[in-house]
Amino acid sequence: MKRRGIKGALLYASLFACAVYFLAPLYVMVVASFKTLAEVRDSSIISLPTVWTIEPWIKAWSTACSGLECNGIRPYFIATFEIAVPAVALAVLLGALNGYAMAKWRSRAADLIFALILIGSFVPLQLYLIPLAVTLRELGIYGTSFGLVLIHTAYGIPLTTMLFRNFYVSLPDELMRAAIMDGAGFFKIFRSIVLPMSGSIAIVAVILVFSGIYNDFLFALTFGETGKRPIMAAVQNLVASSYGIKEHNVNIAAVMISALPTLLLFLATGKFFVRGLTQGAIKG
Repeated sequence: MKRRGIKGALLYASLFACAVYFLAPLYVMVVASFKTLAEVRDSSIISLPTVWTIEPWIKAWSTACSGLECNGIRPYFIATFEIAVPAVALAVLLGALNGYAMAKWRSRAADLIFALILIGSFVPLQLYLIPLAVTLRELGIYGTSFGLVLIHTAYGIPLTTMLFRNFYVSLPDELMRAAIMDGAGFFKIFRSIVLPMSGSIAIVAVILVFSGIYNDFLFALTFGETGKRPIMAAVQNLVASSYGIKEHNVNIAAVMISALPTLLLFLATGKFFVRGLTQGAIKG
């Protein structure tokens, strides 16, 4: 019992040390975002603000300069959701349809098609840039938000297809056979039977695809619309801007604001994310 108590104490001490190590940068950023610029320069990075102020947050949101634009990160924040919401919806819906077809309406080429789809998700993003640029130019949508929606939809489909396919493999075939005997077709079964059972895995797909789109920098910087680039490109421009005095507290506040959506998403849906994984997302 004594040995078990010592092991437990060492385990908790190790976990506490790891938590402190990983949370220390977040603590530094939070306290710095509520300090004045003078205090950021003169005080210790771990000291609490002597005077708490939300002015850096307000300026980061509404008046900070990103490149030549001084409208804060608000318009870029909104532009990000204008791109992410339709792209996530399309990628999840098409991935669910693909996964259903490959799991329950298998053909001789199903495994080959599935392998080819997966290959697309492992190709480095940099290799897509020139083909995508040429394609978007020929379609007349280069440098538009619609072009970014198409890019993120296409890039998200391999991931969502894999998630839904592996989930649907675990569904009993008897359900499909019974529906077919009742006269239901491909889309009727998908809409009335399969989709209502896909809530947990759909949440997993939404979280992963949304996080990838929201945190994207390469596509946002390369193909984003001028003045409406997604949030990560805007934050980079704000932090790297050489105009005027470097306002570190405002830059940190902008980074904190940009991190809030994904953080809140994980906090709100974390238990559903784990449930979706345990119900088939990692089965093959």
